[in-house]
Amino acid sequence: MANSPSSKKRALQAERRADINKARRSRMRTFIRKVEEAIASGNVDAATTALRAAQPEIMKSVSKGIVHKNTASRKISRLSGRVKALSA
Repeated sequence: MANSPSSKKRALQAERRADINKARRSRMRTFIRKVEEAIASGNVDAATTALRAAQPEIMKSVSKGIVHKNTASRKISRLSGRVKALSA
């Protein structure tokens, strides 16, 4: 339990940041899920469009500190590979 005024403030700030980070992570996962659903349905055009929308969203989560840069690059790479395999 936070006792000093500064530790109470930090606890409140951490709680607020956690909520914001949770929303951003959820948004990123939603975009990824849309790509995966388009891949599962076999629709190449929808998958390509969804991937183009997801890439900046994933990289934005890197700049906000939600995920590591390498993690985001790996996700984008694997998704684009799956979309490419779908079109081939």
